[in-house]
Amino acid sequence: MSAADLPPQSREPVSPGLFAYLATDPVADLLGIVFEDIRPGYARARMPVTHRLLNAPGAAHGGAMMALVDVVHAAVSNSHGTLAVAQDVHTEFLSAGAEGDVLRCEGVEISRTQRTAVFRIDVFADSRPGHPDGKLLATALARVFRIGTPLLPAAPVPHAAAAEEAGA
Repeated sequence: MSAADLPPQSREPVSPGLFAYLATDPVADLLGIVFEDIRPGYARARMPVTHRLLNAPGAAHGGAMMALVDVVHAAVSNSHGTLAVAQDVHTEFLSAGAEGDVLRCEGVEISRTQRTAVFRIDVFADSRPGHPDGKLLATALARVFRIGTPLLPAAPVPHAAAAEEAGA
């Protein structure tokens, strides 16, 4: 999916402050997950599959892939700037990731109401022969409860801040 495929409200990136807030995730940092794009209702990140993320048979660990899905789920579900918390994530593993893969994970909002939202989150292995758009390794359907609390403090109104400084 490209930015051109997104609904009009999702074509503009979130503010730099919100991007930094959503991309600063300790689990993402631990696993080497890096966000590339966050827009209202959309998020994309990548994670390299290193030897530390393999299971006993030598494939990408399902838990690592689920963590990637969860980190992207958190970003896309909070991309409107208000707090949302996960209620359910159902993941289907379709193919195994391998050491050396760079996994691309994209989350897209498919429904949003005042209180809930649903997202589709896909994990691809790019650079797989015969798969120019990436090989789909996993797909998830995820639901959140939208609490609605703002994630970032409201920016002060410029004239109000000036009035405070003047002692008004």
